[in-house]
Amino acid sequence: MRNPQAKIAVIGGSGLYEINGLTNIHEVNPDTPFGKPSDVIVIGTLDGVRVAFLPRHGRGHRIPPGEIPFRANICALKMMGVEHIIAINSVGSFKEEIAPGHLLIPDQFIDKTTQRVNTFFGDGVAAHIQFADPVCPDLVGLLYTAAQEAGAQVHPKGTYVVMEGPAFSTRAESHLHRSWGADVIGMTALPEAKLAREAEICYAVIACVTDYDAWHETIEAVSVDMILAVMRGNIDLAKRIIKLTVGRFDGERKCVCADALRTAIITDPGIIPAARRAELAPIIGRYV
Repeated sequence: MRNPQAKIAVIGGSGLYEINGLTNIHEVNPDTPFGKPSDVIVIGTLDGVRVAFLPRHGRGHRIPPGEIPFRANICALKMMGVEHIIAINSVGSFKEEIAPGHLLIPDQFIDKTTQRVNTFFGDGVAAHIQFADPVCPDLVGLLYTAAQEAGAQVHPKGTYVVMEGPAFSTRAESHLHRSWGADVIGMTALPEAKLAREAEICYAVIACVTDYDAWHETIEAVSVDMILAVMRGNIDLAKRIIKLTVGRFDGERKCVCADALRTAIITDPGIIPAARRAELAPIIGRYV
């Protein structure tokens, strides 16, 4: 995009439906080849930087995890010129030392979703992105530094299990995930992170710990009331971290995210159906 509307986007999760301090605000309601995003996208200026904000569950939290239009969300941000996504996610913890109220910046995911479309490709176009390191290391570093400066109790890395939901874990599932060495569990980081990589957008998560899932013997199992109570404090921290982070982008991307599709598309361009070529234009246009 020649004139990007915003190069940085925030995708808000449970409890985060707006960003404080935005000025010169306007809203866009884009159509994408994959449908409408979760809600209108708010674009504004934060400390001199143009930022786009998208509430993942829609304003009022009306979209459950399994119904989030992940492809439309990522495609809409790509069409706006976004190059970095800061995602806010509520998670449960598998470890005593990662306590409710803490933040974690995950560097790995385990995908246990089963019912979600997790790629832009297929239907005549095959592509295989590298996803060994599923988040942008440069963006992770910025978020961790900002979280420390904001006064958060933050863990610099960890493995995030992404479950289908919408029900919370059984105790047996919770103990199984703990046995794997995973750190936290949530419902929304995937396929979001995979789609962001396919779209060549840098992506990282601020995981807001709200509970101990279902494994803890002396604390009651997770509930919506528990999550909302802890999220209030976590969201205030997340907003401070976002504000500290957005002004530190230097405009040059040196990470693998920026060219993730360069060697990933395996289909001969000459046989890609015209309709699919047009549909995927926002994603593959620079290569095909």
